[in-house]
Amino acid sequence: MNELIPLMVIIPITAAIILNALGGKNSAVKTLSFVVAIVLPLIPIISNYGFHYFGGHSPLIDNGNLLSSLPSFISNGSLSTFHIGISYSFEGLQKILLFFLFIVGFLAIFTTINERKRISGQYMFLMFMGLGSVTAMLLSDDIFHMYIFFEIAIISQVGIILSSNDEQKYETAMKYMILGSIGGPILLTGIGFLLALVGSVNITDITYVIKNGIIDPYSPVFLFSFGLIFFGWIYSVGLPPFHTIKSAVYSKATPSGSALLQALSVVIFISFGLAILRIYSHLPFVHEVIIFFSLAGMILSITMALIETDLRRIIGFLAVGELGYIGLGFGIGTNLSITAALFQGLNELIITALLFIGFGVILQLTKTSDITKLGGLIEDNPKISIMVLLGGFAMAGVPPLNGFQSKLMLIQSALKANFPELAIIMILVSIVTFMTFIKIFHAAYLKPKPNNLTVEKSLVPRSTIFAVGVLLIICIVLGLIPDLVVKEFSVFVGGLI
Repeated sequence: MNELIPLMVIIPITAAIILNALGGKNSAVKTLSFVVAIVLPLIPIISNYGFHYFGGHSPLIDNGNLLSSLPSFISNGSLSTFHIGISYSFEGLQKILLFFLFIVGFLAIFTTINERKRISGQYMFLMFMGLGSVTAMLLSDDIFHMYIFFEIAIISQVGIILSSNDEQKYETAMKYMILGSIGGPILLTGIGFLLALVGSVNITDITYVIKNGIIDPYSPVFLFSFGLIFFGWIYSVGLPPFHTIKSAVYSKATPSGSALLQALSVVIFISFGLAILRIYSHLPFVHEVIIFFSLAGMILSITMALIETDLRRIIGFLAVGELGYIGLGFGIGTNLSITAALFQGLNELIITALLFIGFGVILQLTKTSDITKLGGLIEDNPKISIMVLLGGFAMAGVPPLNGFQSKLMLIQSALKANFPELAIIMILVSIVTFMTFIKIFHAAYLKPKPNNLTVEKSLVPRSTIFAVGVLLIICIVLGLIPDLVVKEFSVFVGGLI
């Protein structure tokens, strides 16, 4: 067993508990937060691939001496392959996603520490607890374990919203909590149906009994479980009909908080999306359902972004719409499309963090995010404006940036799978995304500055420039050398399907 694997969950959660206990001890909170945040990205790098079985409870088939002493109906049956305890799996996908998730987490925490004179341990508790919870979801092979940390992640997200200074934060947080009180139990009920049918909540065990015909994969109980789990999935990530509330969630947090919230949502999307594919992909309608909701998310979100005037809401809608590309890759269901979807997810995690932090400078200097009241800001912060412009190009899929590479792969996968209409829609949505971004960039930076616009003369924090610069460098490197991550994703997907 690889003992480093659980540390990726244990360290951020332990740090969160300690930070919460420190409370208002500003210096101690900042120091501990910085140290833990800079250590976290190193753990996936030094960890070897493998499994970790909590309590040492590996499948019986891995323990020949014990297995030979058991009755034949156990040693020769499916029970010998079942996972008795909770297991974590660490492969190339987890290594890459967690490394970049922790990089975004570090940058979000670093900018928060440097932008605020005083910072509470409770706020850092929420950020680290969010990181730890989605890490557990990505590593876990147990869908009930994923659900537990899903609920923790949702609570952490609500807390991050409430920590902002936005006047409407309470209304947004309450709406999200109300939806969560519905979506969470529905998701749990679906998992309960799977447990009743299979006798296990381990995803590998569930797929085993399906492939070997031990249960009827078309039974009403199994089909109903899909509907419930799918509903919980689209709620958690903001696909329609939850796209408006999800974009509001991003717009009410602080810029660094929004960057982290979107990163958490991307990992949740991928974690549950892969679980759904592994368990239900044999059903003839599953891929079509995923494609439908993904397309709806892309089209509705880009439409809302076009008519919105609040800068943060626009970026929020664009972020939700970009998730639709990941869903299309999952829905097409080929090796190339799922690989491209994972690459797109990684790119969105990075690009959206860049835009939230970069555009956050506007809110800091002007105290408004209404694009009708902005203008001429390129004079006040030219460095950030150019980096944000390149980040927007990456989101829209302009070559040679990373967003172009993943979207090109998705388009190619759609054509190879005989879905030319999906390829056309992806191209059109990318064009509209580009137009939307140019609109808000012009409104904020290029049009004449309104006479009544007050811009604070304080310097942009170096931590913000550093964070945006690091994220932009990643966008450029992954755009020029996509095989740095694509090869690992392809190997993972090859074992998946």
